[in-house]
Amino acid sequence: MLGASLVCGVTLGAAGLGQAEALRLLWAGLTGGTVAAPDAAAYTIVWEIRLPRVVLGAVVGAGLASVGVAVQAMVRNALADPFVLGISSGAAVGANAVILLGAFAGLGVWALSVSAFGSALAAMALVYAVARSPRGLTPLRLVLTGTALAYGFEAVTTVMVFGAARGEAARSAMMWLLGSLGGATWAQVPIAAVTVVAGWAWLRRRAEALNALAMGDETSAALGVRPARLRRELFLVTAAVTGTVVAVSGAIGFVGLMVPHLVRMTVGADHRRVLVLAPVAGAVLLVWADLLSRLLLAPAELPVGVITAVVGVPVFLLLMRRGAHPLAGS
Repeated sequence: MLGASLVCGVTLGAAGLGQAEALRLLWAGLTGGTVAAPDAAAYTIVWEIRLPRVVLGAVVGAGLASVGVAVQAMVRNALADPFVLGISSGAAVGANAVILLGAFAGLGVWALSVSAFGSALAAMALVYAVARSPRGLTPLRLVLTGTALAYGFEAVTTVMVFGAARGEAARSAMMWLLGSLGGATWAQVPIAAVTVVAGWAWLRRRAEALNALAMGDETSAALGVRPARLRRELFLVTAAVTGTVVAVSGAIGFVGLMVPHLVRMTVGADHRRVLVLAPVAGAVLLVWADLLSRLLLAPAELPVGVITAVVGVPVFLLLMRRGAHPLAGS
């Protein structure tokens, strides 16, 4: 399913390039075949524009879905998502400082990613400092602190957007705030992929501890899990992964909220199974959402966050009517 989605994402588009021709050029690149001079422009579209975008979309989708599973276990709330901690809103402040104010211009093409990631880490540190208590990181304090600070970060971003001197800069900022993979490059893929894979591997190794944590602090302590320490570790991992993917894609909502629910409905609440399927489902969802964002108003492009919201809102309401799937394992 994921492989077919990746192929469709690369071979379909608004550039007037036939699917068969795009598939031929993709195969030529994968096998080291030669490309005729008249096909050079089409080859560039496939390999330098579409393919890195599709691969980055899969990585971002997998990362958001994995972190969604972790956050819901961390705060024991099936309605939580990676953005409940305020990290994405913090990243938005740094990203918009680059887009609207020209900050960190000396970093060139890396300015946006570096600034967004740095401000995401700063937001993480602030949330951690405020939410921490003598009893550690409790779910309620994390949710309340993250939500409150997210509103504060969003207010700062709004002031920056309204104060922008150039209309095009404000439009770029809004595209980033709603999520977009339009600026994807091969240079962004390795860092995002390594961070997502490392975060997923750590979560997968701690799957049984997540099962215990989802059953409550007293139960998890009885099973040999230290809930405060595990929650602190989860906070750091989710912040690092969320900050990395938001830095390269903007704030894409609903993936981390919706995918864990759908996966639990399919394989149950055991995190050992959920963390295997959730990244794949998240990758497939975001690849198709990005493809729709390119095709629906072609040649114009919608922010991919609009597509995930259009899909996510009715799915979320349906899940709410049916009752949230339990987090605790059987």
